[in-house]
Amino acid sequence: MASRLLLRACGISVMARNRVLARTGRRAMASGGGIPTDEEQAAGLERRVLQALKKGKDPYSIFKPKEYAGTKEDPHIVPGISDKRLVGCLCEEDNTAIVWFWLHEGNPQRCPSCGSYYKLIHHELPH
Repeated sequence: MASRLLLRACGISVMARNRVLARTGRRAMASGGGIPTDEEQAAGLERRVLQALKKGKDPYSIFKPKEYAGTKEDPHIVPGISDKRLVGCLCEEDNTAIVWFWLHEGNPQRCPSCGSYYKLIHHELPH
């Protein structure tokens, strides 16, 4: 009895006295056969992120941000969903004190301590 169950699990149909009647084909795990890719099995928010990444977008700031010089011509870009945002600047690499200031949308603004420029850019939420 156990051997019949094992044969059925392997896709083999058994008729009386262990004679093999027919072998059924294996079911494919994905539409093209084999193991499904991330895109084939993704759903919901994960699917939206994968589709955006395929188009070259970074909807949830997954990638490392681009580095800027911090000058007036090439300010640090700060994304925001309103017209102002609180920004913290570590003026020196080893500094433990953070200089906080409000950054308003429009022209680039300087850090009051070190003079690095920051610019607020309006950013839409992806969802």
